[in-house]
Amino acid sequence: MKKIIFVSFLSVLFQQCSSATFEGSGKAPSHEIWNNLLKKNVAADGKVNYKGFIKDSVEFNKYLKLLTDNSPNEKTWSVNEQKAFWINAYNAFTVKLITKYYPIKSINEIGSSIQIPFVNTPWDVKFIFIGKEKMDLNSIEHGQLREKFDDPRIHFAIVCASKSCPALLNEAYDPARLDQQLDNQAKTFLKDTFRNKVSATNPKISKIFEWFQNDFTKKESLIDFLNKYAPVKINATAKITYLDYDWGLNE
Repeated sequence: MKKIIFVSFLSVLFQQCSSATFEGSGKAPSHEIWNNLLKKNVAADGKVNYKGFIKDSVEFNKYLKLLTDNSPNEKTWSVNEQKAFWINAYNAFTVKLITKYYPIKSINEIGSSIQIPFVNTPWDVKFIFIGKEKMDLNSIEHGQLREKFDDPRIHFAIVCASKSCPALLNEAYDPARLDQQLDNQAKTFLKDTFRNKVSATNPKISKIFEWFQNDFTKKESLIDFLNKYAPVKINATAKITYLDYDWGLNE
């Protein structure tokens, strides 16, 4: 049932998320605090120590306030500065949402199941302030990252706190190294045999590639896209199937 609700929710959501325009801070903020928190509380395989983030709440909240007070300036920030800001913001506020309701077994427990009024999914919770904009996670993913940057690699960087999501990188995304980080995340995701089982003739891949297929196939076929990052070359005639998605907490 959760899978059906989620897919239905996605189908209407993409048409509804607004793409807010920001004219915020003249200079992009440092993500050093977030970098230090990630190194301390996220393992190399992406498993998250949410209790650690709760313990480090003073520093964590300081970073979230830094994001709130330094909204992207689309006139003065580089594309990579903007993109890195929104990726880091999505991941940081996702962790914040989990810690608020911790302990839970899945992010899907947040929303109507724990009776937040007028909220059906965790991605609809409007708890994020960036400048004067009150946002939810959907606003960042669909209204900012997907709408403005046309970079399918963001799907390997933003993490929904679930086991089948890409692993949370244990360092902040850095504008100066962003393309390298995104390429590495794509390769890491596709070679992970829990999240994808890539083969030449019978690739079984993440449902992320099904849910967001249009993002991956704007310029090429899905197999062509996969072959840029996959550990083995997939035949052009291979039949793709999609793995079940595990929404268990990535703890």
